[in-house]
Amino acid sequence: MIVLNVNGTKREADADPGTPLLWILRDNLGITSVKYTCGIAECGICTVLIDGKARRSCMVNAEEVQGSEITTVEGLPDNHPIKLAWIEKQVPQCGYCQPGIMLQAVDFLSRKPNPSEEQISDEMDNVICRCGTHPRIKQAIRLAAEMSAKQGG
Repeated sequence: MIVLNVNGTKREADADPGTPLLWILRDNLGITSVKYTCGIAECGICTVLIDGKARRSCMVNAEEVQGSEITTVEGLPDNHPIKLAWIEKQVPQCGYCQPGIMLQAVDFLSRKPNPSEEQISDEMDNVICRCGTHPRIKQAIRLAAEMSAKQGG
C-alpha cells in the first residue's frame, strides 16, 4: 500500500512502490489532470509539484515521494495568480497540456518572481503545447508575476 499526500490530503493506493507517480495519480487516485504524453520526461505535460518543485511525474516512482507534498493543478487555490492569469489571457485551446505547464510556471515564479521575457522563454522552452499557445502562456506568466507582486509575493 502506497500512502501519498496529494493536494493536502493523505491518499492510499494499492500499487507497487516502483510504479511511476503519473499512473498512481491517474489510475489509482483518479486525478486525470495529470496527463501522459511522452513517458520520458521530455514534454512537461505530466508535471506536478513535489514539495513545491516541478517534477515530471512519469519519471518519479511512488516510493520516492511518500512523505512529500504532491500538488496537482487542483491543489492550487482558485485565486492563485497562475489560475487567474490563465483565465485572463485565455491561454488554453484544447487544454491537454495546461495543468503541467501551469505547475511548471508556479515553480518558476517561486524561484524567479520578476522574470524577464528571456527568462520566461528559457524556462518554458522545455514544455510542449501542440496547439501553439506559447505566446499566451508567456503573457500569462508575466501577468501572474505582476499579480503576485501586487499581493506582496
